[in-house]
Amino acid sequence: MLAQPGPAPAGGSAAALAIAMGAGLVAMAARISVDDWDEAATTAAQAEALRRRAAPLAHADAEAYAEVLRLRRERASDEELGRAFERAAELPLMIAEVGADVAELAARAAPRVDPKVQGDAAAAAVLAEAGTRIAAHLVGINLATSEGDERIRRARELAEAATGASRRSVAAEG
Repeated sequence: MLAQPGPAPAGGSAAALAIAMGAGLVAMAARISVDDWDEAATTAAQAEALRRRAAPLAHADAEAYAEVLRLRRERASDEELGRAFERAAELPLMIAEVGADVAELAARAAPRVDPKVQGDAAAAAVLAEAGTRIAAHLVGINLATSEGDERIRRARELAEAATGASRRSVAAEG
């Protein structure tokens, strides 16, 4: 899907997959740390739950944006196209919400996991940050004609939160 020629839906799917991979890294780092960290098992379970939320959003986002592309090709009415863009904005916002949660979980885990996997926890936060930023950007694109839309502000806040968490997790490595 991501390497298809033409304007195939891809950015939101890539964001969701990056976030899912980040959640997987947090889960792995926490599992390796169960002997030395009391909250490791709970953290691994939370990370797995977030991974299971993120992964299906890749397909859902692709479907939502495919609908936008279809309606554009068919020269649908502005009203129909507007509804499709609304739906296409909802999915990246959901992706950004999961991404900010994964980045925060990774930031909490990074200083506590076994030192041999601290880099993996930091990588998880960076992946989640990247996915969240991509998703937030797509929310803005899909709602470009909806000036002042609350969802754009919310997406930006989620991206900033993910950036802060990512910085904390990378700093925990040192």
